[in-house]
Amino acid sequence: MDTVLDAGAINRLKWRCRRGLLENDLFIERFFQRHEDHLTESQAQALLALMDLSDNDLLDLLLMRTEPSGEMDRPEVHQLLGMMRTPGTILQKGN
Repeated sequence: MDTVLDAGAINRLKWRCRRGLLENDLFIERFFQRHEDHLTESQAQALLALMDLSDNDLLDLLLMRTEPSGEMDRPEVHQLLGMMRTPGTILQKGN
């Protein structure tokens, strides 16, 4: 069974996921808002693999301009991308 990450591991993962492009940060922030309470070790490993990409390559994956290839073409990376690509509700101030 895949272990759920504890708060310390989540915080380290969030720090590692900081990016240079605002667009990537928005995807990543929304992902953590939705999934940090039940994020597993294998999902964290897939996320770390994505974080090794350049900002532009990561954004291309998040915007579905490209799909994972080579060593990134693994089921856990595809699953994580699906979680990150899921559109969210836009909350407006006062809601």
